[in-house]
Amino acid sequence: MNDFRKIFNTIPDAFDRHRPRYCDALFADLIACAQLAPGKSVLEIGPGTGQATEPVLKTGCSYHAIELGENFTAFMANKFGAYDNFQIVNADFETHDFGGAQFDLVYSAQAFQWIPEKIGYPKAFDLLKSGGVLAMFSGNSGVPDEPQHSQCQEVYDKHFFPEIPYTCKLDYQAGDKYGFVDLEKRVYTAYREMNADDFVALRGTSSDHLTLQEPHKTGLFEGLRQVVRNNGDYIKLNDIYTLYLARKP
Repeated sequence: MNDFRKIFNTIPDAFDRHRPRYCDALFADLIACAQLAPGKSVLEIGPGTGQATEPVLKTGCSYHAIELGENFTAFMANKFGAYDNFQIVNADFETHDFGGAQFDLVYSAQAFQWIPEKIGYPKAFDLLKSGGVLAMFSGNSGVPDEPQHSQCQEVYDKHFFPEIPYTCKLDYQAGDKYGFVDLEKRVYTAYREMNADDFVALRGTSSDHLTLQEPHKTGLFEGLRQVVRNNGDYIKLNDIYTLYLARKP
């Protein structure tokens, strides 16, 4: 893997099947804040397989996406190509020349943290029209109820030694350092219920899990599977999604 940012690009089908979508309330707030409608232009950074795409497309806005992974780009084109307002380019946001284009909304669902702060914020600022909105989503991977949470943690303590640890960190509220105003943070909660196989498949789509080597990978996944099976093949995951908003003056 020459570019760790493309680790998810190796599993587009599994990524699309198992990665969670975001709650309706988050999209309603995003659409209202950016006043999305036909005639508005939007850029999504790193859409993956479109977990945060369709509600925005359905507003009738002019939707553009930039995606680093070529497999993800092809997946997105196949999934959303029937929309007349859909466009996507396979390129690196950090270096891509947008040719002077500007947008009413620039947003990213858990991809903006892969971009260095000193590159991401200024470039997003330049790409926005005056009054335009920058929106960033973050979320956790789902925290089980007790005692399964502690039981899963015991399995991680024993087996989780990733080849390339996940180290991405982003100050989602640093926009004021780069000229943004009206910073907001909105938090949403949800939950998911699943069986052992789906839980293991979900965890297997995390970047630091994909790089696990044997025997740690088998040990981790089989251990997690057994924790869920010991609870009647059932686990509940509690999710927290956060929407960070900022506006260009």
